[in-house]
Amino acid sequence: MTSPNPCLPLREGVGVVLLNDAGLVFVGERLDRPGVWQMPQGGIDEGEEPFGAALRELAEETGVHSVTMLRATPEPLTYDLPPELVSRTWNGRYRGQRQVWFAMRFEGTDDTIDIHGTDHPEFRAWRWMHAGTIEAGIVAFKRQLYRDIFAAFADLLDRNDA
Repeated sequence: MTSPNPCLPLREGVGVVLLNDAGLVFVGERLDRPGVWQMPQGGIDEGEEPFGAALRELAEETGVHSVTMLRATPEPLTYDLPPELVSRTWNGRYRGQRQVWFAMRFEGTDDTIDIHGTDHPEFRAWRWMHAGTIEAGIVAFKRQLYRDIFAAFADLLDRNDA
């Protein structure tokens, strides 16, 4: 997709592919967009390193603290917002995001996941899904991003569509 405003910068961010022992991926249904699912992600705060930002975002959005880092994407991945969202997202300061994604193994139990344990919850529900079935629930402008993420971590995922 061509950027709606190539003069605007990309927001620096991170994302987490949280995997359980079966190779399934954690996804949350967005509170502000019922029916839209995504993996934990967010911006990098001033002075923060990407891995620290990923751990913070994961804890804020899921309550998860017990993880083992498996690896990061070799290069940041990017996406552009659709033109109609640029002015309404991040106060119109960015055209999209440039994200480092981290694959992490969940070391806890499902009952420790708490998507409501924050002042600003992002998810209304969550589930473990096969990577091959996640794309259908992702907003259209992030589908290529998710394909790229899953390609980078293909050997770690259970891609079964069942």
